[in-house]
Amino acid sequence: MSQSLESISNGTTVYVKHIKASGLKVKLLEMGFCEGKELRVLYRAPLGDPIAIEIGSYVLSLRKDEAREIEVEMNETLRP
Repeated sequence: MSQSLESISNGTTVYVKHIKASGLKVKLLEMGFCEGKELRVLYRAPLGDPIAIEIGSYVLSLRKDEAREIEVEMNETLRP
Protein backbone atom coordinates (compact mmCIF):
# COMPACT_ATOMS: atom_id res chain seq x y z
CA MET A 1 0.00 0.00 0.00
CA SER A 2 1.52 3.32 -1.04
CA GLN A 3 1.18 6.65 0.70
CA SER A 4 2.76 10.06 0.44
CA LEU A 5 6.08 10.69 2.15
CA GLU A 6 4.41 13.51 4.09
CA SER A 7 2.35 10.99 6.10
CA ILE A 8 5.26 8.74 7.19
CA SER A 9 6.19 8.72 10.89
CA ASN A 10 9.62 9.68 12.22
CA GLY A 11 12.15 6.83 12.24
CA THR A 12 10.36 4.86 9.50
CA THR A 13 12.24 3.44 6.52
CA VAL A 14 10.35 3.43 3.22
CA TYR A 15 11.05 2.98 -0.50
CA VAL A 16 10.21 5.41 -3.29
CA LYS A 17 7.39 4.11 -5.46
CA HIS A 18 6.53 7.08 -7.67
CA ILE A 19 6.98 10.83 -7.98
CA LYS A 20 3.93 12.74 -9.17
CA ALA A 21 4.27 14.80 -12.34
CA SER A 22 5.10 18.36 -11.33
CA GLY A 23 7.70 21.07 -11.82
CA LEU A 24 9.56 19.55 -8.87
CA LYS A 25 9.88 16.02 -10.32
CA VAL A 26 13.18 16.59 -12.16
CA LYS A 27 14.84 18.16 -9.10
CA LEU A 28 13.68 15.28 -6.87
CA LEU A 29 15.07 12.74 -9.35
CA GLU A 30 18.38 14.64 -9.44
CA MET A 31 18.51 14.49 -5.62
CA GLY A 32 18.21 10.69 -5.71
CA PHE A 33 14.49 10.05 -5.30
CA CYS A 34 14.35 7.32 -7.94
CA GLU A 35 12.04 4.30 -7.85
CA GLY A 36 13.09 1.72 -5.28
CA LYS A 37 15.45 4.05 -3.39
CA GLU A 38 15.47 3.52 0.37
CA LEU A 39 14.92 6.55 2.57
CA ARG A 40 14.22 7.22 6.23
CA VAL A 41 12.23 9.98 7.86
CA LEU A 42 14.47 11.34 10.61
CA TYR A 43 12.43 14.11 12.23
CA ARG A 44 10.14 17.08 11.65
CA ALA A 45 10.34 20.68 12.78
CA PRO A 46 8.06 21.54 15.74
CA LEU A 47 5.21 22.67 13.47
CA GLY A 48 5.69 19.65 11.15
CA ASP A 49 7.44 21.49 8.36
CA PRO A 50 10.15 20.89 7.09
CA ILE A 51 10.85 17.15 7.27
CA ALA A 52 14.42 15.75 7.47
CA ILE A 53 14.90 12.75 5.17
CA GLU A 54 17.97 10.49 5.04
CA ILE A 55 18.51 9.32 1.48
CA GLY A 56 21.71 7.57 0.52
CA SER A 57 24.60 9.13 2.42
CA TYR A 58 23.07 12.54 3.06
CA VAL A 59 20.21 14.26 4.87
CA LEU A 60 17.76 16.35 2.91
CA SER A 61 15.11 18.75 4.17
CA LEU A 62 11.75 18.81 2.37
CA ARG A 63 8.68 20.93 2.87
CA LYS A 64 5.40 19.10 3.44
CA ASP A 65 4.06 20.11 0.03
CA GLU A 66 7.22 18.71 -1.60
CA ALA A 67 7.01 15.46 0.39
CA ARG A 68 3.37 15.13 -0.72
CA GLU A 69 4.63 14.67 -4.32
CA ILE A 70 6.54 11.47 -3.42
CA GLU A 71 4.65 8.19 -3.11
CA VAL A 72 6.41 5.62 -0.95
CA GLU A 73 5.88 2.06 0.19
CA MET A 74 7.15 0.16 3.21
CA ASN A 75 7.70 -2.96 1.12
CA GLU A 76 11.22 -3.86 -0.04
CA THR A 77 9.94 -5.38 -3.31
CA LEU A 78 10.51 -2.01 -5.01
CA ARG A 79 14.27 -2.24 -4.56
CA PRO A 80 16.10 -2.61 -7.90
